[in-house]
Amino acid sequence: RGRLNVLANIVGKPYAKIFNEFEGNIDPSTAQGSGDVKYHLGDDGTFTTPDGTTIAVSLTANPSHLEAVDPVLEGIVRAKQDLLDKGEDGFTVLPLLMHGDAAFAGQGVVAETLNLSQLRGYRTGGTVHVVVNNQVGFTTSPSASRSSLYCTDIARMIAAPIFHVNGDDPEACVRVAKLAVRYRREFKKDVVIDMVCYRRRGHNEADNPSFTQPLMYDIIDNKRSVRKLYTEALVGRGDITLEDAEAALKDFQAQLEKVFVETRNASGTAAPERQIEHVTPSQQVITAVRIDVIKQIADAYANPPEGFTMHPRLRPQIERRIAMASTGAVDWATAELFAFGSLAMQGRAVRVTGQDTRRGTFTQRHATLIDRVTGAEYTPLRSLDEGQAPFWIYDSLLSEYAAMGFEYGYSVVRDDALVCWEAQFGDFADGAQTIIDEFIASGEAKWGQRSAVTLLLPHGYEGQGPDHSSGRPERFLQLAAENNMTVAMCSSPANYFHLLRRQGLNWVRRPLIAFTPKSLLRLKAATSELDEFTNGTFEPVLADRVADPGQVRRVLLCSGKVYYDLAHEREQVGRTDVAIVRVEQLYPLPAEAIRAVLDRYPHAELVWVQEEPANQGAWPFMALNLPEHLAGRALLRVSRRASASPAVGSHSVHERQQHEVVAAAFA
Repeated sequence: RGRLNVLANIVGKPYAKIFNEFEGNIDPSTAQGSGDVKYHLGDDGTFTTPDGTTIAVSLTANPSHLEAVDPVLEGIVRAKQDLLDKGEDGFTVLPLLMHGDAAFAGQGVVAETLNLSQLRGYRTGGTVHVVVNNQVGFTTSPSASRSSLYCTDIARMIAAPIFHVNGDDPEACVRVAKLAVRYRREFKKDVVIDMVCYRRRGHNEADNPSFTQPLMYDIIDNKRSVRKLYTEALVGRGDITLEDAEAALKDFQAQLEKVFVETRNASGTAAPERQIEHVTPSQQVITAVRIDVIKQIADAYANPPEGFTMHPRLRPQIERRIAMASTGAVDWATAELFAFGSLAMQGRAVRVTGQDTRRGTFTQRHATLIDRVTGAEYTPLRSLDEGQAPFWIYDSLLSEYAAMGFEYGYSVVRDDALVCWEAQFGDFADGAQTIIDEFIASGEAKWGQRSAVTLLLPHGYEGQGPDHSSGRPERFLQLAAENNMTVAMCSSPANYFHLLRRQGLNWVRRPLIAFTPKSLLRLKAATSELDEFTNGTFEPVLADRVADPGQVRRVLLCSGKVYYDLAHEREQVGRTDVAIVRVEQLYPLPAEAIRAVLDRYPHAELVWVQEEPANQGAWPFMALNLPEHLAGRALLRVSRRASASPAVGSHSVHERQQHEVVAAAFA
């Protein structure tokens, strides 16, 4: 396979190590895990040229999902360039993407990744794309796999130069490769090499390509290999003798055979596969901050550059934000900015991207202010103090797949940064499901590749229909295992603040899936006081502070926005026999903390309450995992009925359903 060729001849992975992996003799302590087929694994090495020059080479691990690794690689490269911090001249890390002809034309993420190439938050100084054009995709001919003349025509959308070269002519390929790299270096833009060649054998070891392309493979079977053609050309020119060529071939075959036999004769059984370290983000980091840090962040909003004209309709909101640093009643957006700013002041870089992220989907964040008169930009969190770490916030292209993949790749490299991708609505994250499944959830298990990417997914049932209600927590909880991620749905701005700071400071690197609010952004009850930021830490479970344990006959467990509906209803009906417990961290399940709270109510009925339908939300996960920690106590459910769609389209029907859920919780 071509992948093994790259590993051996470009990255420099020893032949013995490759053979050992196929024999199953895996060293579990190696950097790469062994939870995937061998031609998906990445590696790091050093390439040495014939004149002795060396260059560091990294091959990125990737799944079988074609082209999914494209934006991940770009994120990795951008992170390395940001670490070098050479400005416009800092594109000294070269992204090289290898494609198949059918995949390059057929996979939509290719177009998304190309569209990233010149955007301020994503550019890497140009990518060299090498398309290995076998003129067939598995069994599908070009006439059935694309509507364009060339498989590379998609690159014309960014006016990238495309070089078509004969794969049977190695020297022509080298000339084109040099030209491509020179173009990239000069113009800092993408360039494409279309190497027109063929696949001598089938798609895999069992495939017979003559079943579907008989005429094509009659021609291929009669063709001499590239090695033979080039050898004949070199001998014909007098560059080498036939004896030289035969000796080189025998020597290479002998090297492979020697290592192969040694591997086959090695005694012992296969070593166990590398396991994920079963540790989770803990409370070992201090997430509280001093009051002067909060005031310094507010001051950055209070003191824009001289002559800066703030939009008159935005000014009252910013003035309220500034006042919160003194008066309290801190809302969600301000708590989030306190978390970002305080991390930067502690030397932790922060990168936040997403659709409309600078302003915020719900006009709440305003991380970047725009001068009403000149259009100039001012980002307050970049002006905190001289020694602060970078704070980057970018509006992304209208993409989920490539945009999320880029941030995952960035986070793999930057273990010194909080890297966040925000969905416009949490519902839209499913446009990047391949990135979630193949990289975020399982990348460490398969490849030993660690990431601490944070997904911010606005979630909550407010009558906005089936596509603006749910970030699909049930999907993430189904993927959650072996402590591979943290899933949280906070109900308090201060707890969200501590969650973000824990993610940014903790040495344990795990993805964080944070379901964030919408209507709570402006709910007066959903604010936090200043002492909650200057004291305490992230609380995975928030106990009831109102109900008298001696009177409680029912305990409602819930997460997120529904808590405020339940608390309002309890107050309205005057129920003193109901306690409401908020489970802020859904995974890893905080079983001990839940049990400690429930022990206060040993005779109370336990009910899980959620807005989501019964087959969605946290209930399927809780029903499967929580009962074993309840010492035999039953766990009941109150929710919407099971549904194929996350939410109804009618606002009046939504209101009726919401009322029924809340009423049933107190029935």
